[in-house]
Amino acid sequence: MSATALVRGVGSFFKECGHPRSRWSRRPHSYKIRYRPAAGKQVKESGFATQDKAIARLTEVCNAKKGAPRRQAKAERIARYRAMRFEEYAARWKAGQRGLGPASVVHLESLLSIHLLPLLAAGREHRGGVATLADRRGMIL
Repeated sequence: MSATALVRGVGSFFKECGHPRSRWSRRPHSYKIRYRPAAGKQVKESGFATQDKAIARLTEVCNAKKGAPRRQAKAERIARYRAMRFEEYAARWKAGQRGLGPASVVHLESLLSIHLLPLLAAGREHRGGVATLADRRGMIL
């Protein structure tokens, strides 16, 4: 599987087969595309019969991304995290981290339980969720 990138930031299209790129047009496998929309999360779509259809879809996504307001990604993060308590946010973040060794996990748990969680639980900001807390403290999510 070799991905072919278009203009920087648009995405890539590929076929998941063992054949070299020069033989893709003669193979019956469908094309797949990979891109990042305004929200920033990587998306993979499949089922494109031709290379032109895959490129057309990538172009459509790119134009939609350029046409979206610059604050859309931040608005989506705020909508997702506004009502979330910090403990839940920290647990999700920790679950998504790769390669944490045992000592790092112990250190992280210590920082959370001794410093961050008591500080946030004592303040009124904790009731507003992660996004409200970040807004009040001037942090960027």
